[in-house]
Amino acid sequence: MSDDSVPQATEGGTRWRKFGLALIPGLAAAGILGGMTTQGMLAASFAVSGDSFKLSADSLRGQGFAQYGDVATSVDDTSRPVGLSVINTAELDNLCMSSLVDLPIGEATLLIKAGESRPVEASSMVVDVEQLDGNASFDTIEIGRDASTLDKISGPKGPAGAFGLQSDSAVIDDLQLTAWSVNSGTLKLAGLKLGVQPGKHECF
Repeated sequence: MSDDSVPQATEGGTRWRKFGLALIPGLAAAGILGGMTTQGMLAASFAVSGDSFKLSADSLRGQGFAQYGDVATSVDDTSRPVGLSVINTAELDNLCMSSLVDLPIGEATLLIKAGESRPVEASSMVVDVEQLDGNASFDTIEIGRDASTLDKISGPKGPAGAFGLQSDSAVIDDLQLTAWSVNSGTLKLAGLKLGVQPGKHECF
């Protein structure tokens, strides 16, 4: 199976490794090809899995953007520093998410893709970012603002005294990020495709 034939999709919230494998039969049975809407499924805080995953998009356009330092904690109480990115509303073109899965028969890659013909739409999006690469532009940006006073977002705010930044809007082209979790209050996936391929076939 080639990468091009891999189902595409996007999700935000629970770890792809466990969540995605459980989701595959339901998606196939439903025959989801045109799009999917998820509302109110994702908690603002949860224990992450022990592995990060990769997310890429040709472009992310967000209204109401903020970022500050936070901690992601696994069920085994392992904690790691992350940059918490909060976006009120976002559109993503040609979205790809991938997670490596260790199976008894060997390594496999869970791939979720969407937004090739119509953008993926998300609201109240929260991403635990380990690393982010891309070409970004911000409108009316404030860098070094106290994280507890961020007022351009409706999502969670940081602790008093912590470094934060915010902007009215953000555009990130050629986005590539490694993350521990994604939450989204509403997620609309046009052209959803999801699949598992033997071996390593990550988004980047």
